[in-house]
Amino acid sequence: MTTDIAAGISPAAALFHSLADETRLRIVQRLARGEARVVDLTAQLGLAQSTVSKHVACLRDCGLVDYRTEGRQSFYSLTRPELLDLLASAEQLLAATGHAVALCPVYGAERADGDVEPVTGEASRS
Repeated sequence: MTTDIAAGISPAAALFHSLADETRLRIVQRLARGEARVVDLTAQLGLAQSTVSKHVACLRDCGLVDYRTEGRQSFYSLTRPELLDLLASAEQLLAATGHAVALCPVYGAERADGDVEPVTGEASRS
């Protein structure tokens, strides 16, 4: 492994960890269509305001989402169009592998112990 690749693993792991939550991915998908306020995201995703705010803050901390203010309102948007390219590549990879990752005993929808991972929660593994 080259030094350049090794140096990029930790930031890449952080990037993928930030996207490893279904709620954050749903927020990113919604923001891909244009900016939105937390109240808009709450209504469209059917989630509590505190949940949306927490996940938007995470995406902001990672530099993937930013906001602009208009009066007392904050409008959130994606900061990098490359994120959409990354997600499109992930979709292609999933299609090419037959979505085999969903069957993965560690990270898939059903774990080896037979329990189903929570759909809206973050996995207990880090």
